[in-house]
Amino acid sequence: MTWRMPAETAPHTCTWMAWPSSGYADGDDAREAWAAVALTVAEFEPVRMVVDPAAVKDARDWLGGAVEYFAAPLDDAWMRDIGPTFVVGPAGLGAVDWVFNGWGGQSWATWEKDARIARQVAEWAGATVIGSEMVNEGGGIHVDGHGAVLVTETVQLDPGRNPGWTRARVEGELRRTLGVREVVWLPRGLTRDYGEFGTRGHVDIVATLTAPETVLLHVQPDPRHPDHAVTAQIRDALPANWTVVDLPGPEGLVDERGPVDHSYVNHLVCNAGVVACTFDDPRDAAALDVLAAAYPGRRVIGVDARAIFARGGGIHCITQQEPAIPGGLS
Repeated sequence: MTWRMPAETAPHTCTWMAWPSSGYADGDDAREAWAAVALTVAEFEPVRMVVDPAAVKDARDWLGGAVEYFAAPLDDAWMRDIGPTFVVGPAGLGAVDWVFNGWGGQSWATWEKDARIARQVAEWAGATVIGSEMVNEGGGIHVDGHGAVLVTETVQLDPGRNPGWTRARVEGELRRTLGVREVVWLPRGLTRDYGEFGTRGHVDIVATLTAPETVLLHVQPDPRHPDHAVTAQIRDALPANWTVVDLPGPEGLVDERGPVDHSYVNHLVCNAGVVACTFDDPRDAAALDVLAAAYPGRRVIGVDARAIFARGGGIHCITQQEPAIPGGLS
């Protein structure tokens, strides 16, 4: 059977999230940020929230009846990475169950519970499970829905994830599971993403495909930031015939742990909307304007994502879209 991952801009049945109640995503500031994202997404489409059984009351206190609740044990709350990657095919909805090992076996991560979430979400969604032997996360891929996928050498070829795997083997697995034809390898991700709490190079913080052969690229204009050189290197790796739209990062360059990876690229496209990261930064408004131009006809809403980024991710990282199936098979 041929499966295909639709573009994020295709219609959604819903967005899946996980409620932060333990692990690195714990904390009241995290719950406030996750709740703000969920309530904003719910303005555009249904939100299905996976909640650890011990935290159901807490989640309801924050979210009330704005979302639908599904109880399952959780280690953390990064649904993009622990949840399934949804695809579509002749039989309806499919769900790729990548191997999840805590972003390459990070010393701070636990993942025994999270590694089971993809299949559980697939069951709730009524999706056919597509197993995979490849360690991968949803934040490590971006597709255009027309045959192209963006990946980074430091994620899929990470020895902590897929020791001994070659580019050819990774590409073959992406073709089998996502239905892609063209795999575009970027050399790396942003600098902060290689720190203690990083993913070692997720693509969804540096570039996204807004249309066929059109990439929205995080750029760091300030040469004092190490990502100034990194984003230039990533630009050079993109196909020469593609259209590249620059999305400059915020003016704020550092926090208490060093150079930040604050990025407006890490947004979620919803039905008729875009939920975007903001940082109480002078460049927020201009970034929202770029996103509005990139997604014409959609309403762009900014949500303060600083508490999410402080934990190693952004809005895209805590959400996972479930595509709508023509004819209502999902």
